[in-house]
Amino acid sequence: MARWCYRHRLVVLLLWVGALFGLGAASSAAGTNYANVFSLPNTDSTTAYDLMEKAFPQRAGDTDTVVWKVDEGSVRDESVRSRIAPALEEIGRMKGVGEVTDPYAAQGAAQISRDGRIAYAQITFTEQANAVPMDLIEEVVDTAQAAERGGLQVELGGQAIARTQEPPQGIAEAVGILAAAVVLFLAFGSLFAMLLPIVVAIAGVGTGLIGTMLLSHVTDVPEVAPLLGSLIGLGVGIDYALFIVTRHRRGILRGMKPEDAAVTALNTSGRAVLFAGGTVCIALAGMLVMNMRFLDGVVVATSLTVVLSVLAAITLLPALLGLLGTRVLSRRQRRRLAATGPEPAEASGLAARWSSAVQRRPRPVAALAVVVMAVLAIPVLSLRLGATDQGNHQESTTTRQAYDLLAEGFGPGFNGPLQVVVEGDAPDALVNGIRSAEGVAQVAAVPPANGVTVIQVVPSTSPQSEQTDQLIDRLRDDVIPRSGAEAHVGGVTAVFKDFASVTGDRLPYFVATIIALGFLLLLVAFRSLVVPLTAALMNLIAAAASFGVLVAIFQWGWGTELIGVGKEGPITSFLPVIMLSLLFGLSMDYQVFLVSRMHEEWVHTKDNARAVRVGLAETSRVINSAALIMICVFSAFVLSGDMEGAMAGIGLAAAVALDAFILRTALVPAAMHMLGNANWWLPDWLEKRLPHLAVEPKEDETPAAEEEPVAAGRPSVVHGFVRGTDGEPVEGAVVTLLTTGGRRLDGVTSLADGSYIVAVPAPGTYLLATSAESYGSRAGQVVVTEGPLVYDVELAEGEVDAVN
Repeated sequence: MARWCYRHRLVVLLLWVGALFGLGAASSAAGTNYANVFSLPNTDSTTAYDLMEKAFPQRAGDTDTVVWKVDEGSVRDESVRSRIAPALEEIGRMKGVGEVTDPYAAQGAAQISRDGRIAYAQITFTEQANAVPMDLIEEVVDTAQAAERGGLQVELGGQAIARTQEPPQGIAEAVGILAAAVVLFLAFGSLFAMLLPIVVAIAGVGTGLIGTMLLSHVTDVPEVAPLLGSLIGLGVGIDYALFIVTRHRRGILRGMKPEDAAVTALNTSGRAVLFAGGTVCIALAGMLVMNMRFLDGVVVATSLTVVLSVLAAITLLPALLGLLGTRVLSRRQRRRLAATGPEPAEASGLAARWSSAVQRRPRPVAALAVVVMAVLAIPVLSLRLGATDQGNHQESTTTRQAYDLLAEGFGPGFNGPLQVVVEGDAPDALVNGIRSAEGVAQVAAVPPANGVTVIQVVPSTSPQSEQTDQLIDRLRDDVIPRSGAEAHVGGVTAVFKDFASVTGDRLPYFVATIIALGFLLLLVAFRSLVVPLTAALMNLIAAAASFGVLVAIFQWGWGTELIGVGKEGPITSFLPVIMLSLLFGLSMDYQVFLVSRMHEEWVHTKDNARAVRVGLAETSRVINSAALIMICVFSAFVLSGDMEGAMAGIGLAAAVALDAFILRTALVPAAMHMLGNANWWLPDWLEKRLPHLAVEPKEDETPAAEEEPVAAGRPSVVHGFVRGTDGEPVEGAVVTLLTTGGRRLDGVTSLADGSYIVAVPAPGTYLLATSAESYGSRAGQVVVTEGPLVYDVELAEGEVDAVN
C-alpha cells in the first residue's frame, strides 16, 4: 500500500482533499447537535430529574442572570431603579427573549438581598444556550452593562453569557501547531520535513472533527468531545508522522532511493504506528466499562480522530513523501550525501552518553527517578472529584463577578440549589426536617404540579464545598427516611456528586481493564512477561504523578490565576477516566517504540545490557522530540477557554513529560539493566500458544557475497567495546569483519561508549580489524561458535598488530 500511495500520490492527495471538502460541506449544511447527557441510571439524582421532567414537561430555554450592586444606599433607590428597569424592559422586548423576572415587580422581593445592596433579574431565552444567537447574547450584555455608573456595578452570569467570553475557536490548536512546528524544524532542519507531520495531523484531525459533528446527529456527543478529540488527534497525528518521517530520512541518508526509503519506513515505523494507534483506541474503548452515556460520545469522537490520524499517516504521508523526494532532507544533508555518499545512522553524542551512564549506575538512576515521581504523586492523596462552574472562571470575567455577587448577597449556596422531589404533596415533617437540618440556609416548597412537589433547598455552603456533599448525604440518609416520605435529592450539585461517586466506584474496574489489555498486547508483541508488567507499573506511576500535578494546580490553586485558568476547585468528575485512557494509550506508544528497538537488539545478541543500552541510545531522541511536541500541543489547550480542556491539557502535558523524560529514558532502562535477562523470560508452554505479532520488523539487509565459503549455520554477531590503554572508550573507531582471505563482511563505527556490533553469517574463523585516528590499528582472529561472541578491543597509540 505504501508503494501504491507513493506512486499514485496525486490520486491520494485528491482523495484526501475531496474528503475534507465533502465532509466540510455536509457538516455546514447539517450543523451540530451536541448534547451534554449526564444520565446516571439507578442514582437518586436521576430519579429526581425524571420526576421534575414529569412535573414541568414544557421547560423553557436557557435562564441567565443579571446581577447589580450598589456601593451605597439600596438597589430600591429611584436613582438605581431608573437605570436598571428600562434596561430590563428593553431586554424583555428583544426577539429570542421569552421572559424577564423583575425584582421590582410584586413577586420579586426575594430577588433583593437582605441588606438591599444586591439584586438580580432572571432572563429566560426561548432556546437553550448553544442555540441562542451570539448577536442576541452580546446585545443583552451590552444593554445591561450600559446601565452601569459610578457606584453601580452590573454583571451577568449563565451558560449563554459564558459564550461571549470564549476565545475564538482554533486558538489553542493554532498555538499548539505553531509550537510543534518550531520543535520539528529544530529536529529536522528542513522546512519541508517540518511541514509533513503538521499537514498529516491537520488532515486527520480535520476529518475527525467534521465526522464528529455529523455523528452528533445520530448519537449523544458532549460538547467537550471535539475539544478532546482535537487535543489527542493533534498530539498523536504529529507524533506518528514524526516517527515515519524520521525513519524515511534515515533510509535516504543510508543510500536508499526515496521510494524504497518510504516503503521501508511504512513497513517498519508505519506498522508500529498502526499498533500504537490500535492501543490508543483500545485504551479509549476501556471507558465503555464505566457504563456512562456521557463518556460514550467522548469515546466515539476521540477514537474516530485517532483512527483518521493513523489513516493519514499511512496513506497521505507516503504520497507527500513522493512529492518531496530528497527535499525531505535539509540542503546541508543533501550536499553532504552527494559529496561523501551514504553515512551510517548510528546513535552518538548525548543520547549514547546518557545510555551508557544509565548502564553504569542503574540503581542510583532508578532511585532518583522513583523519588521524583513519588514526590509529585503526593497531592493525589487529596484528590476530590466534583464539578467546575462559573465560580472557577477568571476573576476578571463578568460570569465570575456575577457568581461572586450572588454568593455575597444571597449566600454561597445560592449558586447551586438542591431540589428535593416528592411524588404527591410534601409532608410537613419533611419540609420541617429539611429546614432544621445542619447546612441548610433556605427552604421553599413549590406548589404541586402534575402530581409532583419540588422543595427548593439552598445550602449554606458553596456547590463545590465538601460540606455541601455532606448535606446531600445527610438529607438522603437521615432527614428523608426519618420523615417517612418517598423523596429524592436532585439538582446540578447532586448530579455531579453522584457522578463522582459512580466514577470512584467503577474506576478500579476501568483501570484493571486497560492494564490487562495493554499487558496482553505487549506480551504478544515482545514475547516477555516482565516487559508488560514493567510497562503496567510505569503507567500507574505516571498516572499518580500526573494527577498529583493536576491536584496541585487546579485543586490547590498553585498558579491557576497565573496561567489564566481561574479559581481552584475540585477535579472534574469525568476527567480521571478520560485522562487515564489517553495516558495509557500514549504511554504504550512510547513503550512500543523504545522496547521494540531493545527487543530487536536482544534477538540479535542475547546480551541484555547491550540491548537496553543501544535501544535507549537510538530511540530516546525521537521519543523526547515526540514528547516535546505533545507537551506543546497539550499545554496550548489552556487557551481553549474551557476549564475541562485546560485540566486535560495540563494533566496530559505533565503526564507526557514525566513519562518520556523520567520513566522511559531513566526508570525503565535502569530497571531493565537491573533485571538482566529476566526481562525477556517467557515460559515455553506460553511461547507455543501465543500468536506471533511483528510490531516493527527490522529493515532488510543484503549481505555481501563472500569470497570464501563459510560453514553453513545460523547467523550470529561479534560485539564488545573499543577502549584505549587507559580504559577510556574510543568513539568513532572503524571495526571491520573480514574472512580469513580478507573479504569484507561487515563494518561499523564504535559509539560514544566505545561499543560496536558486527554481523557474522555463520559460525567459523574470521578476522576483526579495528582502527582509529591517533590510535593506529589492530587486527586479530576471532572464532565464532553457536551464539554471540563478546570481544573487546584495546588500542594503543601508534600500534599496528600483525595478522596471523
